[in-house]
Amino acid sequence: QVQLVESGGGLVQAGGSLRLSCAASGSTGRINFMAWYRQAPGKQREMVASITTGGSTNYADSVKGRFTISRDNAKNTAYLQMNSLKPDDTAVYYCHTSGAYSYWGRGTQVTVSS
Repeated sequence: QVQLVESGGGLVQAGGSLRLSCAASGSTGRINFMAWYRQAPGKQREMVASITTGGSTNYADSVKGRFTISRDNAKNTAYLQMNSLKPDDTAVYYCHTSGAYSYWGRGTQVTVSS
């Protein structure tokens, strides 16, 4: 089993920044990628960014150039630096990984005011 705990969400004005963290614990030896997803009210959950153990990254078009995903493999922690935030970025942000199974955190709320 892998447990994922997100932190760092909050309320920020448009144009501001937030940094999310996702700490993984438990059977982390089989984790390959770590990813951030988000779900806004009334919308489907969507992938925001992902990063492999080797550092390869992938981003949704809507966040390219504004968000940066990184990870500290020694700490089993992934980060999402979010800059130039927009009201459309308002959502619950979830951390996701997989090994033997698929794992999700409980999410952290990000609210961007206009």
